[in-house]
Amino acid sequence: MKSLYITSVDRYSGKTALCLAFGKRLIENGYKVGYLKPLSLQPWRVAGEIADEDAAFVKQALGLAVAPADLSPVVVTSELLRDHLTGAGAGDLMPRVCAAAETAGADQDILLLEGGGSLREGYVMGLPTPQVAAELGSQVLVVVKCRDDVLLMDDVLAARFRLSDSMCGVIINRVPADAMEFVEEVARPYFEKQGIAIFGVLPEVRGLAALTVEELLEVLDAQVLTETKTTEALIENLTIGAMTAEAALSRMRKQRNKAVITGGDRTDIQLAALETSTTCLVLTGNLQPSPLIIKQADQMGVPVLMVPENTMEAIESIDRIFGKTRLGQTAKLEQFQALLTEHVDLRRLYECLGL
Repeated sequence: MKSLYITSVDRYSGKTALCLAFGKRLIENGYKVGYLKPLSLQPWRVAGEIADEDAAFVKQALGLAVAPADLSPVVVTSELLRDHLTGAGAGDLMPRVCAAAETAGADQDILLLEGGGSLREGYVMGLPTPQVAAELGSQVLVVVKCRDDVLLMDDVLAARFRLSDSMCGVIINRVPADAMEFVEEVARPYFEKQGIAIFGVLPEVRGLAALTVEELLEVLDAQVLTETKTTEALIENLTIGAMTAEAALSRMRKQRNKAVITGGDRTDIQLAALETSTTCLVLTGNLQPSPLIIKQADQMGVPVLMVPENTMEAIESIDRIFGKTRLGQTAKLEQFQALLTEHVDLRRLYECLGL
Protein backbone atom coordinates (compact mmCIF):
# COMPACT_ATOMS: atom_id res chain seq x y z
CA MET A 1 0.00 0.00 0.00
CA LYS A 2 1.21 3.47 -0.88
CA SER A 3 0.61 6.48 1.33
CA LEU A 4 0.70 10.23 0.80
CA TYR A 5 0.89 12.66 3.71
CA ILE A 6 -0.67 16.01 2.77
CA THR A 7 0.45 18.78 5.08
CA SER A 8 0.94 22.54 5.13
CA VAL A 9 3.33 25.13 6.49
CA ASP A 10 0.60 27.40 7.80
CA ARG A 11 -3.05 27.14 8.89
CA TYR A 12 -5.88 27.51 6.41
CA SER A 13 -3.77 26.69 3.37
CA GLY A 14 -6.37 24.45 1.69
CA LYS A 15 -4.90 21.20 2.96
CA THR A 16 -8.18 19.42 3.76
CA ALA A 17 -9.82 20.58 0.54
CA LEU A 18 -6.84 19.32 -1.47
CA CYS A 19 -6.82 16.02 0.39
CA LEU A 20 -10.48 15.38 -0.39
CA ALA A 21 -10.39 16.69 -3.96
CA PHE A 22 -7.37 14.50 -4.75
CA GLY A 23 -8.99 11.55 -3.00
CA LYS A 24 -12.12 11.90 -5.11
CA ARG A 25 -10.02 12.09 -8.27
CA LEU A 26 -8.18 8.90 -7.30
CA ILE A 27 -11.50 7.15 -6.72
CA GLU A 28 -12.78 8.35 -10.10
CA ASN A 29 -9.64 6.86 -11.66
CA GLY A 30 -10.43 3.47 -10.16
CA TYR A 31 -8.18 3.47 -7.10
CA LYS A 32 -9.29 2.31 -3.67
CA VAL A 33 -8.57 5.13 -1.22
CA GLY A 34 -8.27 5.20 2.55
CA TYR A 35 -8.01 8.30 4.74
CA LEU A 36 -6.55 9.09 8.14
CA LYS A 37 -5.77 12.24 10.10
CA PRO A 38 -3.13 10.97 12.56
CA LEU A 39 -3.37 13.99 14.86
CA SER A 40 -6.25 16.42 15.27
CA LEU A 41 -6.42 19.59 17.34
CA GLN A 42 -10.07 20.14 16.39
CA PRO A 43 -12.12 17.95 18.75
CA TRP A 44 -15.77 17.56 17.82
CA ARG A 45 -18.45 15.33 19.27
CA VAL A 46 -20.02 13.05 16.65
CA ALA A 47 -22.55 10.39 17.66
CA GLY A 48 -21.40 10.64 21.27
CA GLU A 49 -17.70 10.15 20.43
CA ILE A 50 -14.81 12.59 20.11
CA ALA A 51 -13.73 12.95 16.49
CA ASP A 52 -12.05 15.48 14.23
CA GLU A 53 -14.19 18.50 13.37
CA ASP A 54 -14.36 17.63 9.64
CA ALA A 55 -14.63 13.85 10.11
CA ALA A 56 -18.29 13.49 9.16
CA PHE A 57 -17.86 15.38 5.90
CA VAL A 58 -14.66 13.48 5.06
CA LYS A 59 -16.53 10.20 5.56
CA GLN A 60 -19.32 11.37 3.26
CA ALA A 61 -17.08 12.92 0.59
CA LEU A 62 -14.87 9.84 0.18
CA GLY A 63 -17.60 7.27 0.80
CA LEU A 64 -15.72 5.66 3.68
CA ALA A 65 -17.28 2.73 5.51
CA VAL A 66 -15.86 3.71 8.89
CA ALA A 67 -17.11 5.70 11.85
CA PRO A 68 -16.01 9.38 11.96
CA ALA A 69 -14.22 8.73 15.26
CA ASP A 70 -11.97 6.18 13.52
CA LEU A 71 -10.62 8.75 11.07
CA SER A 72 -8.30 10.33 13.63
CA PRO A 73 -6.65 8.09 16.26
CA VAL A 74 -5.36 11.00 18.37
CA VAL A 75 -7.72 13.94 18.93
CA VAL A 76 -6.12 16.33 21.39
CA THR A 77 -8.45 17.57 24.09
CA SER A 78 -7.38 19.54 27.17
CA GLU A 79 -7.74 16.33 29.21
CA LEU A 80 -5.55 14.29 26.85
CA LEU A 81 -2.88 16.98 26.80
CA ARG A 82 -2.82 17.19 30.60
CA ASP A 83 -2.61 13.39 30.96
CA HIS A 84 0.15 13.20 28.37
CA LEU A 85 2.22 15.91 30.04
CA THR A 86 1.80 14.52 33.56
CA GLY A 87 2.46 10.92 32.56
CA ALA A 88 -1.06 9.78 33.40
CA GLY A 89 -1.85 8.98 29.78
CA ALA A 90 -0.96 6.15 27.45
CA GLY A 91 2.62 7.36 26.90
CA ASP A 92 3.97 6.88 23.36
CA LEU A 93 1.13 7.56 20.93
CA MET A 94 2.97 6.50 17.77
CA PRO A 95 1.87 2.82 18.03
CA ARG A 96 -1.74 3.98 18.12
CA VAL A 97 -1.21 5.97 14.93
CA CYS A 98 0.57 3.11 13.20
CA ALA A 99 -2.20 0.67 14.09
CA ALA A 100 -4.86 3.08 12.84
CA ALA A 101 -2.94 3.60 9.58
CA GLU A 102 -2.67 -0.15 9.05
CA THR A 103 -6.42 -0.54 9.56
CA ALA A 104 -7.33 2.45 7.38
CA GLY A 105 -5.04 1.31 4.59
CA ALA A 106 -6.09 -2.35 4.60
CA ASP A 107 -7.18 -3.46 1.09
CA GLN A 108 -6.62 0.08 -0.26
CA ASP A 109 -4.37 1.16 -3.13
CA ILE A 110 -3.38 4.37 -1.39
CA LEU A 111 -3.84 5.89 2.04
CA LEU A 112 -4.20 9.66 2.24
CA LEU A 113 -2.90 11.09 5.50
CA GLU A 114 -3.85 14.63 6.45
CA GLY A 115 -1.43 16.64 8.53
CA GLY A 116 -2.26 19.10 11.27
CA GLY A 117 -2.76 22.82 10.89
CA SER A 118 0.94 23.39 10.21
CA LEU A 119 4.34 21.71 10.30
CA ARG A 120 4.81 23.15 13.80
CA GLU A 121 2.10 20.92 15.27
CA GLY A 122 2.44 17.55 16.93
CA TYR A 123 5.74 17.89 18.74
CA VAL A 124 4.29 18.04 22.25
CA MET A 125 2.36 14.80 21.62
CA GLY A 126 5.38 13.08 20.08
CA LEU A 127 3.67 13.10 16.67
CA PRO A 128 5.32 15.77 14.49
CA THR A 129 4.63 15.39 10.78
CA PRO A 130 8.21 14.49 9.74
CA GLN A 131 8.38 11.72 12.33
CA VAL A 132 4.93 10.28 11.56
CA ALA A 133 5.63 10.35 7.81
CA ALA A 134 8.95 8.56 8.33
CA GLU A 135 7.37 5.97 10.62
CA LEU A 136 4.66 5.20 8.06
CA GLY A 137 6.98 5.38 5.04
CA SER A 138 4.84 8.11 3.47
CA GLN A 139 5.76 10.61 0.84
CA VAL A 140 4.79 14.14 1.83
CA LEU A 141 2.99 16.68 -0.33
CA VAL A 142 3.13 20.22 1.06
CA VAL A 143 0.43 22.81 0.42
CA VAL A 144 1.84 26.33 0.67
CA LYS A 145 -0.45 29.34 0.82
CA CYS A 146 0.89 32.35 -1.05
CA ARG A 147 1.09 35.18 1.50
CA ASP A 148 3.76 37.35 -0.12
CA ASP A 149 6.87 36.81 -2.23
CA VAL A 150 9.44 36.42 0.54
CA LEU A 151 7.21 34.30 2.79
CA LEU A 152 6.37 32.00 -0.12
CA MET A 153 10.06 31.35 -0.84
CA ASP A 154 10.90 30.79 2.81
CA ASP A 155 7.86 28.58 3.44
CA VAL A 156 8.75 26.18 0.62
CA LEU A 157 12.44 26.07 1.54
CA ALA A 158 11.63 25.60 5.23
CA ALA A 159 9.32 22.71 4.37
CA ARG A 160 12.08 20.97 2.42
CA PHE A 161 14.52 21.53 5.29
CA ARG A 162 12.12 19.96 7.79
CA LEU A 163 10.97 17.08 5.60
CA SER A 164 14.14 16.41 3.60
CA ASP A 165 13.86 13.51 1.14
CA SER A 166 10.35 12.55 2.27
CA MET A 167 8.91 15.65 0.56
CA CYS A 168 7.80 14.67 -2.93
CA GLY A 169 6.71 18.16 -3.93
CA VAL A 170 4.61 21.25 -3.38
CA ILE A 171 1.31 22.76 -4.47
CA ILE A 172 1.18 26.54 -4.16
CA ASN A 173 -2.34 27.62 -3.28
CA ARG A 174 -4.41 30.81 -3.10
CA VAL A 175 -2.17 32.91 -5.33
CA PRO A 176 -3.62 36.42 -5.81
CA ALA A 177 -3.83 37.67 -9.38
CA ASP A 178 -1.18 40.33 -8.80
CA ALA A 179 1.28 37.71 -7.49
CA MET A 180 0.77 35.14 -10.24
CA GLU A 181 3.50 36.53 -12.53
CA PHE A 182 6.15 36.31 -9.79
CA VAL A 183 5.07 32.81 -8.78
CA GLU A 184 5.01 31.39 -12.30
CA GLU A 185 7.97 33.22 -13.82
CA VAL A 186 10.36 33.54 -10.88
CA ALA A 187 9.47 31.32 -7.91
CA ARG A 188 8.41 28.18 -9.74
CA PRO A 189 11.53 27.97 -12.01
CA TYR A 190 13.75 28.68 -8.99
CA PHE A 191 12.22 25.85 -6.94
CA GLU A 192 12.45 23.38 -9.83
CA LYS A 193 16.16 24.23 -10.21
CA GLN A 194 16.55 23.44 -6.51
CA GLY A 195 15.03 20.01 -7.11
CA ILE A 196 11.67 20.90 -5.55
CA ALA A 197 8.77 19.67 -7.68
CA ILE A 198 5.95 22.19 -8.02
CA PHE A 199 2.94 20.10 -9.00
CA GLY A 200 0.59 23.04 -9.38
CA VAL A 201 -0.16 26.71 -8.78
CA LEU A 202 -3.76 27.44 -7.82
CA PRO A 203 -5.21 30.95 -8.11
CA GLU A 204 -6.99 32.57 -5.20
CA VAL A 205 -10.76 32.14 -5.29
CA ARG A 206 -12.17 34.31 -2.52
CA GLY A 207 -15.46 32.43 -2.30
CA LEU A 208 -13.71 29.20 -1.24
CA ALA A 209 -12.54 30.74 2.03
CA ALA A 210 -15.74 32.71 2.60
CA LEU A 211 -17.93 32.31 5.67
CA THR A 212 -21.69 32.25 5.60
CA VAL A 213 -23.72 34.48 7.89
CA GLU A 214 -24.96 31.30 9.58
CA GLU A 215 -21.40 30.27 10.47
CA LEU A 216 -20.77 33.74 11.82
CA LEU A 217 -23.89 33.45 13.99
CA GLU A 218 -22.63 30.17 15.40
CA VAL A 219 -19.15 31.40 16.31
CA LEU A 220 -20.41 34.68 17.82
CA ASP A 221 -23.65 33.46 19.41
CA ALA A 222 -25.16 36.67 18.07
CA GLN A 223 -28.65 38.13 18.18
CA VAL A 224 -30.19 39.07 14.83
CA LEU A 225 -31.86 42.48 15.07
CA THR A 226 -33.33 42.70 11.57
CA GLU A 227 -36.22 40.88 9.96
CA THR A 228 -33.73 39.99 7.25
CA LYS A 229 -32.16 36.72 8.35
CA THR A 230 -30.43 35.53 5.17
CA THR A 231 -27.97 33.01 6.55
CA GLU A 232 -26.43 31.55 3.37
CA ALA A 233 -24.98 34.85 2.11
CA LEU A 234 -21.20 34.70 1.80
CA ILE A 235 -18.69 36.85 3.68
CA GLU A 236 -15.43 37.18 1.77
CA ASN A 237 -13.82 40.04 3.69
CA LEU A 238 -13.78 41.50 7.20
CA THR A 239 -13.63 45.23 7.89
CA ILE A 240 -13.20 46.80 11.31
CA GLY A 241 -15.04 50.08 11.73
CA ALA A 242 -12.83 51.84 14.27
CA MET A 243 -11.91 54.92 12.25
CA THR A 244 -13.53 58.06 10.91
CA ALA A 245 -16.55 57.58 8.68
CA GLU A 246 -14.69 59.14 5.74
CA ALA A 247 -11.72 56.81 6.07
CA ALA A 248 -14.03 53.83 6.60
CA LEU A 249 -16.07 54.59 3.49
CA SER A 250 -12.90 54.82 1.39
CA ARG A 251 -11.77 51.38 2.60
CA MET A 252 -15.20 49.78 2.39
CA ARG A 253 -15.61 50.75 -1.25
CA LYS A 254 -12.60 48.56 -2.07
CA GLN A 255 -14.06 45.40 -0.48
CA ARG A 256 -16.98 43.34 -1.66
CA ASN A 257 -19.22 40.92 0.26
CA LYS A 258 -17.85 41.92 3.63
CA ALA A 259 -18.83 41.79 7.27
CA VAL A 260 -18.33 45.14 8.99
CA ILE A 261 -17.50 44.87 12.69
CA THR A 262 -18.05 48.02 14.70
CA GLY A 263 -19.51 49.33 17.92
CA GLY A 264 -23.28 49.46 18.21
CA ASP A 265 -23.03 53.21 18.83
CA ARG A 266 -21.10 53.96 15.62
CA THR A 267 -24.04 55.04 13.47
CA ASP A 268 -21.70 56.86 11.07
CA ILE A 269 -19.72 53.68 10.31
CA GLN A 270 -22.89 51.62 10.01
CA LEU A 271 -24.39 54.03 7.46
CA ALA A 272 -21.13 54.03 5.51
CA ALA A 273 -21.17 50.22 5.45
CA LEU A 274 -24.70 50.14 4.08
CA GLU A 275 -23.63 52.38 1.19
CA THR A 276 -21.19 49.70 -0.02
CA SER A 277 -21.18 45.94 -0.75
CA THR A 278 -21.84 44.66 2.77
CA THR A 279 -23.09 41.15 3.58
CA CYS A 280 -23.81 41.84 7.25
CA LEU A 281 -23.16 44.21 10.13
CA VAL A 282 -21.72 42.92 13.40
CA LEU A 283 -22.38 45.39 16.22
CA THR A 284 -20.35 44.89 19.36
CA GLY A 285 -20.73 45.85 23.01
CA ASN A 286 -24.39 44.79 23.28
CA LEU A 287 -25.34 48.31 22.13
CA GLN A 288 -28.61 48.71 20.25
CA PRO A 289 -28.19 50.66 17.01
CA SER A 290 -30.40 53.49 15.81
CA PRO A 291 -33.83 52.38 14.45
CA LEU A 292 -32.74 54.11 11.23
CA ILE A 293 -29.96 51.54 10.78
CA ILE A 294 -32.32 48.60 11.30
CA LYS A 295 -34.85 50.03 8.86
CA GLN A 296 -32.28 50.73 6.16
CA ALA A 297 -30.55 47.36 6.64
CA ASP A 298 -33.88 45.56 6.26
CA GLN A 299 -34.63 47.47 3.07
CA MET A 300 -31.25 46.42 1.66
CA GLY A 301 -31.47 42.81 2.87
CA VAL A 302 -28.43 43.13 5.16
CA PRO A 303 -28.71 41.25 8.48
CA VAL A 304 -27.59 43.14 11.57
CA LEU A 305 -26.01 41.02 14.31
CA MET A 306 -25.50 42.23 17.88
CA VAL A 307 -22.93 40.59 20.17
CA PRO A 308 -22.01 41.20 23.81
CA GLU A 309 -18.24 41.11 23.18
CA ASN A 310 -16.19 44.19 22.45
CA THR A 311 -14.82 44.68 18.95
CA MET A 312 -11.43 43.03 19.59
CA GLU A 313 -13.00 39.99 21.25
CA ALA A 314 -15.41 39.56 18.34
CA ILE A 315 -12.55 39.81 15.86
CA GLU A 316 -10.55 37.18 17.75
CA SER A 317 -13.54 34.80 17.67
CA ILE A 318 -14.04 35.27 13.93
CA ASP A 319 -10.33 35.01 13.18
CA ARG A 320 -10.28 31.43 14.50
CA ILE A 321 -12.36 30.26 11.55
CA PHE A 322 -12.07 32.97 8.89
CA GLY A 323 -9.98 31.91 5.90
CA LYS A 324 -10.70 28.22 6.31
CA THR A 325 -12.42 26.44 3.44
CA ARG A 326 -15.57 25.28 5.21
CA LEU A 327 -16.11 21.78 3.92
CA GLY A 328 -19.74 21.42 4.92
CA GLN A 329 -20.66 22.97 1.57
CA THR A 330 -20.33 20.37 -1.18
CA ALA A 331 -20.30 23.09 -3.85
CA LYS A 332 -16.99 24.40 -2.48
CA LEU A 333 -15.36 20.99 -2.75
CA GLU A 334 -16.61 20.64 -6.33
CA GLN A 335 -15.16 24.05 -7.13
CA PHE A 336 -11.83 23.04 -5.65
CA GLN A 337 -11.89 19.82 -7.69
CA ALA A 338 -12.23 21.92 -10.83
CA LEU A 339 -9.20 23.99 -9.79
CA LEU A 340 -7.23 20.80 -9.18
CA THR A 341 -8.06 19.50 -12.67
CA GLU A 342 -7.11 22.77 -14.36
CA HIS A 343 -3.99 23.77 -12.47
CA VAL A 344 -2.30 20.64 -11.04
CA ASP A 345 -0.13 18.23 -13.02
CA LEU A 346 -1.84 15.10 -11.75
CA ARG A 347 0.08 12.81 -14.10
CA ARG A 348 3.35 13.98 -12.60
CA LEU A 349 1.99 13.51 -9.09
CA TYR A 350 0.76 10.01 -9.96
CA GLU A 351 4.21 9.11 -11.35
CA CYS A 352 5.85 10.40 -8.17
CA LEU A 353 3.56 8.09 -6.15
CA GLY A 354 4.15 5.15 -8.46
CA LEU A 355 0.50 5.01 -9.55
